[in-house]
Amino acid sequence: MRECGGVRLLLVEDDPTIFEPLADGLRREGFEVVLAASGTEALAASPVDLVLLDLGLPDLEGRVVCQELRAVSSVPIIVVTARSDEIDRVVLLELGADDYVVKPFGFRELVARIRAVLRRTSTTPGQSPSASLEVGPLVIDLRGRGVQFDSVSVALTPKEYDLLVCLASDAGAVKTREQLMREVWDEHWWGSTKTLDVHVASLRRKLSADVIETVRSVGYRYVADEPEG
Repeated sequence: MRECGGVRLLLVEDDPTIFEPLADGLRREGFEVVLAASGTEALAASPVDLVLLDLGLPDLEGRVVCQELRAVSSVPIIVVTARSDEIDRVVLLELGADDYVVKPFGFRELVARIRAVLRRTSTTPGQSPSASLEVGPLVIDLRGRGVQFDSVSVALTPKEYDLLVCLASDAGAVKTREQLMREVWDEHWWGSTKTLDVHVASLRRKLSADVIETVRSVGYRYVADEPEG
């Protein structure tokens, strides 16, 4: 398959018994793979289209690398972890990771997740390059993935941005939890839906507590009218 030709992946992994066969497999799928054996190398690497980040690095803690990458770039990040604890997963997503896979994982699953993340973080097909979305005090630059609320720029993680666009693009309509997980995290998401609540809470803190309404036992909706207060 060559549908991913030209896509550069940064594979951050220090174990050659893992990164060598994994890199070979990803290259056969059409990806261009750049290797980094440490957190320091990952942070110094040239720009790529997606980062595949193992948490067990020899120099820096993986979540620190994730946080520092996110602070300077909106590049999609998929974390590879041996930990299955839900709290760790939620913390990683709050730090800006777009998805995660737990060791041991299947190669086909990993490729599917990579492609799904790339689809979610790319410009929507057919979308005008200058398109924007405005709902009351909210303005979203769909080309540059920029967000302003009450004329103030708001820094969002990629997943927060995707969730906000999903809700605001159909403001006033109720989106079920299942819809949001499918549209924002896609059908390959196997984790807890609690991560949805974490991201909604973060958006409320960054925008306004009133802009996203909880519809009990159903899901959420973006409030179409400008919040009072």
